[in-house]
Amino acid sequence: MKALVLCGGSGTRLRPLSHTMPKQLIPVAGRPVLVHVLENLRELGIEEIGVIVGDWREAIEAVLGDGSAFGARVTYIPQEAPLGLAHCVLIAREFLGEDDFVLYLGDTVLTEGVAGVAREFAAAPTAARIVVQKVADPRAFGVVETDLDGRVTRLVEKPRHPATDLAAVGVYFFTPAIHEAVAAVPPSARGEREITDAVQWLVDAGHEVRASVHSGFWRDTGRVGDLLDCNRELLNGLRRRLAGRADDASEIIGEVVIEEGAVVERSRVTGPVVIGAGAVVRDSHIGPHTAIGAGCVVEAAGIADAILLPGTGIRHVGGVHGSVLARESAAGPAVPRLRLAAGRPEWVGAAA
Repeated sequence: MKALVLCGGSGTRLRPLSHTMPKQLIPVAGRPVLVHVLENLRELGIEEIGVIVGDWREAIEAVLGDGSAFGARVTYIPQEAPLGLAHCVLIAREFLGEDDFVLYLGDTVLTEGVAGVAREFAAAPTAARIVVQKVADPRAFGVVETDLDGRVTRLVEKPRHPATDLAAVGVYFFTPAIHEAVAAVPPSARGEREITDAVQWLVDAGHEVRASVHSGFWRDTGRVGDLLDCNRELLNGLRRRLAGRADDASEIIGEVVIEEGAVVERSRVTGPVVIGAGAVVRDSHIGPHTAIGAGCVVEAAGIADAILLPGTGIRHVGGVHGSVLARESAAGPAVPRLRLAAGRPEWVGAAA
C-alpha cells in the first residue's frame, strides 16, 4: 500500500498564521501537524508516500526531506492550484500505479491513528473505505450516508440539510478503481474535482464502498480553536524529558519536555508543557497545555493553554491564555496577539 498526503491548500482560515508557513507545518505539541500525519502512516508500515505540494513545497520538503526519518521514501508531486482532492489523485496517477493507497489530508490530526481501519480494508477489500466520525454539525464536511450494513449509499459535500451525522474526517482507503472515477467526474460548482463526487461515482457504478467509524480524537486543524484543541490532546500524552537546562531557582512540575539547548531560569513550569530547542524562558510562569516553539524568548510572562510558534518573543505580558502567537512575532504590553474569542480568532492587546 502507498500513501498520498495532500498539502496543497492555502490555509485561508488560519490567516495571518498561514502567511508565514503552510498550515500543515503549524506545530501542535511541539511538532508540525504534518509530522504527526507521517508518524501515523509509519504505523501502517507504508514505505512509499506521495506528497501533493503547492507554493510551500520548499518549506514542506525542508521538514520531510526524503522521508527516511519516517522509514519511507517521499515523492513530491506539484499541484499548480488547489483544484480539489480528486484532482490530487488524478495528477498522482503515475506515482500510485496499480497499488492500493490511503489518501490523507495533511492538516488532519487523529491521535489514535487509523491502523484499525487499515486492517479492516485489508481483511475485506472494497473499492473504497471512508473514515467517518459522528459530529454535532456536519454541514461543514462531506456527509456520508450508509445502509444498515455499513455500505455507503450516498455522499454529499457540505450539505445544507445533512441526512446523517457522519462526517468524512479526511482519510480514505482506495483500490485502483478510484482512478476511473476521478477521471470521470467534472469539476464542481466551485471549480474543484471533489473526492466525494468520485466516491459517489464508484457507488453509482456498482462498486462496494464502506465506512469505518472513528471514535477517537479528530480535528481538521483549519482554525485557531482546532489547533488549540489538538495541542491540548497531544500534550496530555506527554512524557517528562529534560534535555535542556533548568536552573535551581526554577520549579518544573509534572510532564514537561525541555528540548536540547533550551534554558529555563527563575521560572515555574507546570506540565504538560513543551519548550522547544534553543528557547529561553526567564522569570515567567508557564501553565499547562503550552507549547513554546524553538528559539522563542519568554521573559516576565504568564502563559497557559497557548502555542508560541518558532522565534516568537513575549516579554512583560501576563494572562496569555487560549492564544496562538505567530512565527517570528513579538508581544509586549502594547503589542497585539491572536487569541480565540467566542470560537473565532481575533487580534487583541497582548495584556489580557
